Amino acid sequence: MDLVRFKTIGLTALAAASLSACATTPLPPSLRPAQSASATADRDMGDASVYGLYLAGEAAIDRGSSRDAAFYFARASAMDPSSDAIRARAFTSALVAGEVSDAAKIAADLPQGQDPVQGLGVLTRAVDAMASDHHKEALALLSTAPVSPPHAGAAGLLKPWAAAGAGDWKTAEMVSVGGGNPVLASVAALGKAELLEREGKFPDAEAAFKLHATAKNGLFVMGYGGFLERRGRYADAVALYDKAIAAKPGDLTFIHAKARAAKHQTPPPLPTLREGAAEALIAPAVLMMAQHQGDSGLGYLRLALRLDPSLDEAWVLVGDEMTNAGDAESAREAYSHVKPGSEQYSTARGDLALALQKVGDKDGALALALETMKADPHDPRLMTLYADLLSEDDRYDDATAALNTAISTIGEDNAGWTLFYLRGASEERAGKWPAAEADLKRSLKLNPDEPEVMNYLGYAWVDRGEHLPEALALLEKAEAKSPDSGAIADSLGWARYRTHDYVSAIIDLERAIQLDPSDPEVNNHLGDVYWRVGRHLEAQYQWRRVLTLDPDPKMRADAEAKLKDGLGPDEAVNTAKPTAPVVQSSGSPHP
Repeated sequence: MDLVRFKTIGLTALAAASLSACATTPLPPSLRPAQSASATADRDMGDASVYGLYLAGEAAIDRGSSRDAAFYFARASAMDPSSDAIRARAFTSALVAGEVSDAAKIAADLPQGQDPVQGLGVLTRAVDAMASDHHKEALALLSTAPVSPPHAGAAGLLKPWAAAGAGDWKTAEMVSVGGGNPVLASVAALGKAELLEREGKFPDAEAAFKLHATAKNGLFVMGYGGFLERRGRYADAVALYDKAIAAKPGDLTFIHAKARAAKHQTPPPLPTLREGAAEALIAPAVLMMAQHQGDSGLGYLRLALRLDPSLDEAWVLVGDEMTNAGDAESAREAYSHVKPGSEQYSTARGDLALALQKVGDKDGALALALETMKADPHDPRLMTLYADLLSEDDRYDDATAALNTAISTIGEDNAGWTLFYLRGASEERAGKWPAAEADLKRSLKLNPDEPEVMNYLGYAWVDRGEHLPEALALLEKAEAKSPDSGAIADSLGWARYRTHDYVSAIIDLERAIQLDPSDPEVNNHLGDVYWRVGRHLEAQYQWRRVLTLDPDPKMRADAEAKLKDGLGPDEAVNTAKPTAPVVQSSGSPHP
């Protein structure tokens, strides 16, 4: 995981900040919580039982209202203080809702032990103490209170910052993160380097920065670069950023840092103790969310914001997580904290645009992206978002034009593989194959090991009946790189079908069905290959299933025709084209 992506957009899905920051566009009804008004009215349940309050809390979670859930669980816990289970629910709900100080008070009454909720309670109490400048109290909690394994890594990241605040520099210089996770170890090492610089031990700090500042570790590149700039060593900083740009062409974080250093502008400040502790919590938060432990991940983000309320990347991630949880109001509020001028502003507004698209409001998503792009017409990240949304609306020529502008703005030599991939996909969908093929090949040249580009180019060749041996080899390589991708398994199976290797095609396409059973295209392909080997009843079953999976009109007509007449004896049918890629929150475009 390249943690520098939390400082910039990169390939992460671009986000979108609150529309209150841009008063010309009100929050659309599609992102308003439908029951928030009634939920507020429900708070007047003066005679409610503990059980009734508990159910009201669960119902608030189901409808996506984290604040209402915190309210009901807190009341239930107050009515039955003997219930550890209700107290734990009240604690986690308060933390998820961002009521960290209230959560810390509840956590103080949780029983001590190795339960994950109890461990999260210790972290919450420690962070609340640090935010109130009670660093010795925080250090004592992190040193003596039991913290369960899921939260031990975060505790290890916080402890040096608490120790520094308490004046215990010996402990502050000790890096100890449990679990052996390389991402957390890297964050811990960066924290040590920053604390050494804060202590005035500049040679030791530089050695610590330099040890990890490789092209693959963007987090340390930015940390070491900032250190060099603060020491007035601008030429060394520029050289460091140049190496990073060569390794990752088009990375705006490095490009902007180089421009700043080259002009001897004000360097990035060394983070304060609170800021450093807050930034340290971002990585474990993302890891928790990636492991589908959303409450813990969101809790870490809330703790980070208790330490540093201006940490914009945390606000963006809170907005994303709240969007996924269906809490539209909390998501909107989180995005609203990211203001124009912030490096995360484009990310925040882009994520809101994607949220609009997710709930079916394509026009609202496009309007928001266009409005944001007009406010900052030279940001290629916004142009990329706008192009992606246009592609989703089947406006491929417009998407290509937006990507042309993006590539022109950033410069062809600095544009990364993604821009050429997205433009190639838009050109292919618009029927401009020569231009599309050139862009897809260029993207693959920039990133020869990217399975999604291999898949798109290889499938496009198969679709056109061109370069079939090369396409098959490319798709086999893509499958080896990404063996759990149903889309790639389907492409490989279809390539074997088009080369009449039906037995191998069945193996690949049946595996694709297991990986992606609800994809109409995969079901359509499997039906075709079943027909070719004489398994006509199974073929008809697959084509009937296609009709239940909301296929596009062309695929529906094709499946209906095959159900009526089957396939001709020598015909190799292929009605589908590669799906235009979209930029997901994971950062990887895919067909």
